[in-house]
Amino acid sequence: MEYIDDSAFLIAFGKNLRKHRKLKGFTQAQLAIDLRFDISQISRIERGIINTSIGNINAIANILKVDIKVLFDF
Repeated sequence: MEYIDDSAFLIAFGKNLRKHRKLKGFTQAQLAIDLRFDISQISRIERGIINTSIGNINAIANILKVDIKVLFDF
């Protein structure tokens, strides 16, 4: 696996999350409501601005009904 710096990793993760969220038919608002997050948190994760916890990523995977490793496959 090739090493990428933290910033590039967060941006790639966020783009991949956005792709899978849209594939599952969720808006940022719908996902935020289901997760009990503020919508701005979803936006910041998808833009690679914040580094969210693995617990949050697990919750996102559960809501989207995808294996967590799918969110890291980019």
